[in-house]
Amino acid sequence: MARLKKKSLRRKDGVWDPLADSAQDKHRAAVVPQTPQSAHPAYRLAYVDDDFLCREELRPVRLQLELLKVEMMLAERGIKSTVVMFGGARIPAPGMDAWAARNETQRANLEAASVYYEEARKFARMCSERSAELDYKEYVVVTGGGPGVMEAGNRGAADVGAPSIGLNIVLPHEQAPNPYVTPELSFNFHYFAIRKMHFLLRAKAVTVFPGGFGTLDELFETVTLMQTGRMALVPLILFGRAFWHKIIDFDALAAFGTIAPGDVELMQFVETADEAWDIIVKFYETMEAENAAAAVAHG
Repeated sequence: MARLKKKSLRRKDGVWDPLADSAQDKHRAAVVPQTPQSAHPAYRLAYVDDDFLCREELRPVRLQLELLKVEMMLAERGIKSTVVMFGGARIPAPGMDAWAARNETQRANLEAASVYYEEARKFARMCSERSAELDYKEYVVVTGGGPGVMEAGNRGAADVGAPSIGLNIVLPHEQAPNPYVTPELSFNFHYFAIRKMHFLLRAKAVTVFPGGFGTLDELFETVTLMQTGRMALVPLILFGRAFWHKIIDFDALAAFGTIAPGDVELMQFVETADEAWDIIVKFYETMEAENAAAAVAHG
């Protein structure tokens, strides 16, 4: 009687599993004799058939896969919380060329904005130093994985030997992960919606540096979720008061009545990494004190 040969009958999670796994069958299917039947796409196992998986009808499955893959890999790594860093891809490091500038005005503005690259790098170092104290399970830096402010965030973590996450997305123009993202935490997405969900799923704080449409989209997604009660209130910190107040007139929205006056207070404005980290520390110290007091009151 043929017997199933399996290196271990226990899965990684310790569950006993005597059935053949999909990896084994993937290998077996690849080495069957080539015939008109076995060579036809219809014969491919569904889960290794790229053409099948990319069919329009399989969109719900692809959405689920993008949600599951990153969630499972972060859970396996034991990452419990993150600090999100949003910001422009076009902001250069200090002393570097403003490669995205299309005219001299843009060049001058982008080169002046390099101060935010340096503050982002410093802020990521501060988060990562705290993360090291917690075995890199909490306060792990996560960025969009690209250049500019994103690179600064991953670079700051790398400066102190800490892991950091990069959530890239496939774009019409080439975007490779920046070289400071931890390779095993470097992910790629097709769906913007799933990528944005992963940014916030473990967010203990969200920081937003000057940026373009993508950064604005991420900012408004976050503040909307908090405004509507679909996300708990966490520190939402915007770097660069002058930039943000020039780009968006938040007070005018409140005065017009399309947002409540208190909605503006969902965001805090800072100039430096030290200011931002101080806000986060005080926020969670206050929360822990309130939780302790509540526990005593109900004890």
